[in-house]
Amino acid sequence: MGNRETTINEINLMNRAIRNKNRYQPHITHNSRLIILYALFFAFCTPLSAQHVRIGAEILFEKHLDSLAGKRVGVICNHTSVLPNGVHLVDTLLKRGVKITALFAPEHGIRGKIPAGKKVSDEIDSVTGIQVYSLYGGSKKPTIEMLIDVDVLIFDMQDVGARFYTYISTMGYCMVAAGENEKKFYVLDRPNPINGIDIEGPPLDLELRSFVGLYPIPVRHGMTVGEIAKMIIGEGYLNPSTAEVTVIPMEGWKRTMWYDETGLPWIAPSPNMKTLATATVYPGTCFFEATNFTEGRGTEKPFEYIGIPGLHSKLVSAKLNELKLPGVKFLPVEFTPKGNPATSADPKFKNKKCGGIYVKVTDRKTFQPALTGVMMLATMKQLYPKKFRVKKGSLDHLIGDDQISVRLEEGKVNKNIFSIYKSSMERYLQIRSKYLLY
Repeated sequence: MGNRETTINEINLMNRAIRNKNRYQPHITHNSRLIILYALFFAFCTPLSAQHVRIGAEILFEKHLDSLAGKRVGVICNHTSVLPNGVHLVDTLLKRGVKITALFAPEHGIRGKIPAGKKVSDEIDSVTGIQVYSLYGGSKKPTIEMLIDVDVLIFDMQDVGARFYTYISTMGYCMVAAGENEKKFYVLDRPNPINGIDIEGPPLDLELRSFVGLYPIPVRHGMTVGEIAKMIIGEGYLNPSTAEVTVIPMEGWKRTMWYDETGLPWIAPSPNMKTLATATVYPGTCFFEATNFTEGRGTEKPFEYIGIPGLHSKLVSAKLNELKLPGVKFLPVEFTPKGNPATSADPKFKNKKCGGIYVKVTDRKTFQPALTGVMMLATMKQLYPKKFRVKKGSLDHLIGDDQISVRLEEGKVNKNIFSIYKSSMERYLQIRSKYLLY
């Protein structure tokens, strides 16, 4: 409820509704009216979706906190590492008497305010006074020196369900460091925000392994970070795979759930991952990072807006809508990317008006982001063969295979493009099934 006056007005409206209803139902007693009134009042005061998913961090404090007694703990975390009460994991651990000796910062930094691709520096955390080591600067893997005062590493960050989102790569490198230095490793599991069922895009060709893809999983992998951690160890994807890893699962999460069905508050995992709508389109529109077209950084809808100065928005939107891709509609839009230190200081076409399209998801259950992204690339190349350019190698690393870019160049992309990966997807599903926790 917004304020006391609003509450009183709503109660008055409820009273009036009950009085009107009583004209037609005279058998309702005064006490019954009070019960109905109170029920309606508490219905208004109760959040629309009370939390029913309990994240791994909550379970850690309830069932596993004793395992940290007397241990020196390092935490791989960022601004998403909060409990449902809004208190950060590190603050909660300190309050419960856990000795934290080091913090480790991924891409975007401990506070999540550093734009994509920008170097993160070592620092002293201004809130806790604890040493923060960067894992997105000089070294992506904790060094022996960083771990000298650490017995246990805890990983707790919100992923977005796409292979090229770098937090799962950071997790893998930290697991390697834990194995090399005989440190225990905990993964506090969190939801896959775009559900744990839908899978799309080619599994990574390991010859294209990079920080935006370390494991042979599809673009949209349909797993949680805890499940990926178990797969890394079980399949020996990183060497050494000898780390003593404990995954603390969630309670109440179902694979069909989208993030807004969990009852958990959305905290933007990175500056341009503003909403669940952003995360929904991201596994496909992120491909435009490998082109000279803007992926919408510096706008109100990053990854939902795609364009370039001079683009004929209505023509492109109409052409894309003719494809009848499932669960999506393309709308013409104009936008001007603006520089913002918190999101993107120097976005593509900064301060220049761009013609573009708005990728509006109309049915997320049928929407196929990776296919949509590839078909958008093909359409842009078809309509703007001289203007549209792809950075050599970059698209291959994002998609995880070089066949798409070859077919894109040859003009041979169609809606069945991912059928060439049928056998590798079947293998992935067989492997994945061994590590599902939910």
